[in-house]
Amino acid sequence: MKNYIGISTDKIKPLAEGLNELLASYEVFYQNLRGFHWNIKGKHFFKLHSKFEEYYNLANDHIDEIAERIKTLGYTPYHTFSEFVKYSKIEEKSNLSDENTTVEETIKGFQQLLEQERALVKLANELEDEGTAAMLSDFISKTEKILWMLGSMTE
Repeated sequence: MKNYIGISTDKIKPLAEGLNELLASYEVFYQNLRGFHWNIKGKHFFKLHSKFEEYYNLANDHIDEIAERIKTLGYTPYHTFSEFVKYSKIEEKSNLSDENTTVEETIKGFQQLLEQERALVKLANELEDEGTAAMLSDFISKTEKILWMLGSMTE
């Protein structure tokens, strides 16, 4: 395989594989958030309905960035639902509409993404892949802020 950024594709393969797992996790999380957005009920409907939309839009942006980074590294991003479900570290959630449950599942999802992002930024730094490390560092900052805010909501 070939890339144009001067990092051996053999050397970078474990990072590309990890990014594909992160991509799969983001795809499943994105769909979970869409379901929460569509199905939320309760006294905080308007607040949570718009917040879930904000989060799935952010996830969609990250999905695109991750897929494009995988291509930049010289690999092919996963792009089928079966791959997403198979490699995701986040489980699909179905028919959830309760405020507390959807917020808890959103927190768990962001925590899982953060765990994957932290492991991958460490690997990217070891491989001297500044582009991937910078992208992941940006994701980590955003995710940490979201988790602080969601945590404050549930206290």
